[in-house]
Amino acid sequence: MAVMGKTRSVLTLTGRLINEALSFIVFSILDLVDFLLCFLYKVADFFFEAEWKPCYCSSSKEAITNSGKILVSEQGESKIVCLSSTKLQLEEISDTLYTRPSLLSEVSKLTTRETTKKGSTVRSTFTVNSTIVEMLQGKIGGQLCHPIPRWSDCDCKSCTSWTSSCKETLFVRADGPKDHDAREDVIFIHGFISSSAFWTETLFPNFSRAAKSNFRLLAVDLLGFGRSPKPADSMYTLREHLEMIEQSVLEPHKVKSFHVVAHSLGCILALALAVKHPNSIKSLTLLAPPYYPIPKGVQATQHVMRMVAPRRVWPVIAFGASIACWYEHISRTVCLLICKNHRFVEFLAKLVTRNRMRTFLLEGFFCHTHNAAWHTLHNIICGTAGKMDAYLDAVRDHLKCDVNVFHGRDDELIPVECSYNVQSRVPRARVKVIEKKDHITIVVGRQKAFARELEAIWNNSSPTG
Repeated sequence: MAVMGKTRSVLTLTGRLINEALSFIVFSILDLVDFLLCFLYKVADFFFEAEWKPCYCSSSKEAITNSGKILVSEQGESKIVCLSSTKLQLEEISDTLYTRPSLLSEVSKLTTRETTKKGSTVRSTFTVNSTIVEMLQGKIGGQLCHPIPRWSDCDCKSCTSWTSSCKETLFVRADGPKDHDAREDVIFIHGFISSSAFWTETLFPNFSRAAKSNFRLLAVDLLGFGRSPKPADSMYTLREHLEMIEQSVLEPHKVKSFHVVAHSLGCILALALAVKHPNSIKSLTLLAPPYYPIPKGVQATQHVMRMVAPRRVWPVIAFGASIACWYEHISRTVCLLICKNHRFVEFLAKLVTRNRMRTFLLEGFFCHTHNAAWHTLHNIICGTAGKMDAYLDAVRDHLKCDVNVFHGRDDELIPVECSYNVQSRVPRARVKVIEKKDHITIVVGRQKAFARELEAIWNNSSPTG
């Protein structure tokens, strides 16, 4: 027995050394490849895309550019108001890791009209050509509601169906009783590179008749994923995701009190939503929450990036996460080859597997853009790392809702320790670890059992207030 133990230890150590050495070689090569791809995409973008794209608002009185706002007064006078970069970063995009470059070069020919005193916020006003204003208002080339997709993104009907409508709302799949018949509402939030089909194809068919008669089920496609809008100029910040959920789910469906079920990245949005609406939350159910406590003296975003994407070739899911997190242009190439041609890849996968593969998982993976995936990953999972403690403390101290956490024992992407970290921060949280289940099979494959567990949680949830 002792000899076997020593042999196992030696083999484990050897495997780690091989993994370290191979990882160093592979990622050194990937660094060079990503650098070369960066140059190629710069050239391609120069020829295929405009240098900047305005975001068309629902109101014709205001249009937002990458550097500030263009305001149109009642008299038709147009001005660009540019805030100082420091104040803009703090107030507008404090939860992002990436910002858009300034467009001052675009308005260099415009005339400066006013500047405030030193020491205060710098506000510069420029006169704008009426042609630009008309373009932003949709008077030229028809009324546009969203920028066109990038050349490297898919432009098929299913991926761009949202561009033909002025409805700037997310796709929501509703099931159960109507507004006045439902006792309570349940909001389902999917994880990274997924869609509402993660819930609707697994749990929804397995809920009991009693649950469907008492609870209205609302599964949402997050901004940039599934059948929801994928604006090319969005930074996919926490604020944008939350506001779109409020505008697409809470307001139109008149949701007053609700339960939340969230998976992976969706757990961060669920916590932020709960903190923002503390008196409305009935229960929180988190699956594989990516919560990594930040050691003192360590930068939060970098720490989480290294935990989520450790730059290792093994296990495979860690290698994929490392590509998605560290290599912008390689991951864009993956989207160019796979997501842009998803119809052919889906057909090939169904042909090879003879339709045995869970097709909704493929559809959820393919129906996104690189811009949405890249910025959501960095601005939600990594960019909110410094806020997670405050969110959990607010849930512990100010919310009375039940908190239930589920995690697969074999999850190689988000370790089980993350769920126990949540429990250490919120002692009343109940953690259930599912043996022989991973990041996906915690739901897929055990949907009937999980549906019964959710129904029990909703029926036994403590009231808020």
